[in-house]
Amino acid sequence: MIPTSPHHHPFGIVTLDAEYVRPGLAAVHLIVEHGHAAIIDTGTNAAVPHVLAALADLGVAPESVDFVIVTHVHLDHAGAAGAFIAACPNARLVVHPRGARHMIDPGKLVQGSMAVYGDEADDGFALDFNGRRLEFIDTPGHARHHYCIHDLVSNCLFTGDTFGISYREFDVEVGNVRKPFIFPTTTPVQFEPEALHASIDRLIARHADAAYLTHFGRVDNLPFLAPVLHELIDEYVAMALAAPGEGQARLDALKQAMSDCLMKRLRAHGCTLDDASCHELLANDIELNCQGLLVWRDREPRS
Repeated sequence: MIPTSPHHHPFGIVTLDAEYVRPGLAAVHLIVEHGHAAIIDTGTNAAVPHVLAALADLGVAPESVDFVIVTHVHLDHAGAAGAFIAACPNARLVVHPRGARHMIDPGKLVQGSMAVYGDEADDGFALDFNGRRLEFIDTPGHARHHYCIHDLVSNCLFTGDTFGISYREFDVEVGNVRKPFIFPTTTPVQFEPEALHASIDRLIARHADAAYLTHFGRVDNLPFLAPVLHELIDEYVAMALAAPGEGQARLDALKQAMSDCLMKRLRAHGCTLDDASCHELLANDIELNCQGLLVWRDREPRS
């Protein structure tokens, strides 16, 4: 089981478990700079006391949280945004303009967030976080209301779901180097494969040293991981288009195909977890990914 204690990285970056569903599934990232903090992705309300306690341990008062940043408005990334804004009286919510209308309290959250991010999504938006430049990159493909953040001080990216999922249970050691297993996420309802390919390329063009994923934590060697994501996006699409039957039968066929694909890749990766443990870790993602792929298949016109 993955520990839930804070993981401290260089340049004042801290990864916390969001206490969402199971340990090691979803993370909340903190950037701490000169006694102030920015929260990147919030988890659900279950994360709030743990994050506030971690901030206290770091010597950061709630009044010194400057920004609550959500990469997109899916529940596991933005569910606690309102709770953090309430608990941190000086914090500003930063949300993609396409996602702002989905936040819980339009009167408080949306008005404040739009003042921060503006009315249009582009790659020119940046925040000065206590002298630390955070640049925002419009990255549709997983969702149209998704952006990623480039922290120039650490030269690292905070990628939400755009740069995929990498659970630490699937890591293998090659020599003294940790080798992560990574796969894309295509959850409902706005998966767009070509946009996701382009967004991954946009991130790689930043030449960052690492990415902090919400699911789960830091991964390095991004130019090695990006081709794996590209390959799997194409495999996912091919499986969705080839899935036979209708309704539940089609979903079940696609789930089996995706399970077979990921298990084959896990074994080639060198993962030695037993099949049952692998299936348990992957089951929720396979279900959601397949639902998202079939929403895309039904939505897109076919020639």
